[in-house]
Amino acid sequence: MLNIQSHVSLKPYNTFGIAANARYWVEINTEEDLQTLLQLTDYTGFPRLILGGGSNLLLTHNFDGLVVKINIQGIDVVREDDRHVYIKAGAGVNWHELVMYCVNHDHAGLENLSLIPGTVGAAPMQNIGAYGVEIEQVFDSLTAVHVPTGQSRTFTHADCGFGYRESVFKRECKGQYIITSVTFRLDKQPTFHTSYGAIQEILSDMGIDESRLSIKSISDAVIRIRRSKLPDPAEIGNAGSFFKNPEIPKSQYETLKEQFPAMPGYPVGDRAVKVPAGWLIEQAGWKGYREGDAGVHAKQALVLVNYGNATGNEILNLAHRVQASVADKFGVSITPEVNVI
Repeated sequence: MLNIQSHVSLKPYNTFGIAANARYWVEINTEEDLQTLLQLTDYTGFPRLILGGGSNLLLTHNFDGLVVKINIQGIDVVREDDRHVYIKAGAGVNWHELVMYCVNHDHAGLENLSLIPGTVGAAPMQNIGAYGVEIEQVFDSLTAVHVPTGQSRTFTHADCGFGYRESVFKRECKGQYIITSVTFRLDKQPTFHTSYGAIQEILSDMGIDESRLSIKSISDAVIRIRRSKLPDPAEIGNAGSFFKNPEIPKSQYETLKEQFPAMPGYPVGDRAVKVPAGWLIEQAGWKGYREGDAGVHAKQALVLVNYGNATGNEILNLAHRVQASVADKFGVSITPEVNVI
């Protein structure tokens, strides 16, 4: 029996810690629960918000509809071959718990994605990535329920249309499907990704050289970096990286590089360069900025924060000002990675 509640506070369920209420609320623990929910006619006219860990969300008002909290659990090895192990995880599994499971069982591929907040179900929607690795590199398939019909469908890698911090679930299939499980293809023999960010420097500080390199040491290094730069949502409300790193034409990057010699950039193919949004925001003077309880984090300008009682609209207004400032200084548009509701 589904327990549908009314007037539930969403403050504990979004990592920004924004005070907002849901008109209706239900928690889904199995795919069968979800099928039951979709058959109910009482709530068909209401908007729905599918909630995982609430770590990629900015609430700007009360939600006058049904919030569906996905709690589907389980981590299982579903098959393996000579090179790969296939791990299936429920959409409600905590992402970092899955990464730690894989690291502890020597299943390689997710270690660079350690300590990213959120749940498994949100990972392919956003094509989450960090330190040179994106979900699409280890993704095998997922199961999702079609909201209008209640039918379960398997999505292959090709079906998901992965792009930088996006997928088909943020475009043409937005709101059409609810993900219930994800299967990852992990390696028995690891390929180490250590060239991005400060990983090599941290490994050196840890006394780890190439002969001692392991997926656990990379995971440990990533965790150390993230903890040193990113605020803990339990202490300061935030949703991690608020903006995507913009990709700009190579010619534009070269022109900007002449004006700003320290500007970092990472080639994307032959014609584009990815520029760190955090660097742009910092150079525009926003790092450590605070107005009331809305601010830009003092250690990482890519992170907008709620120091206590900021509203979603105060955070959003700050984001708009940051965007305008970066566009004015560099002629570069930065777009939010966070979903604004």
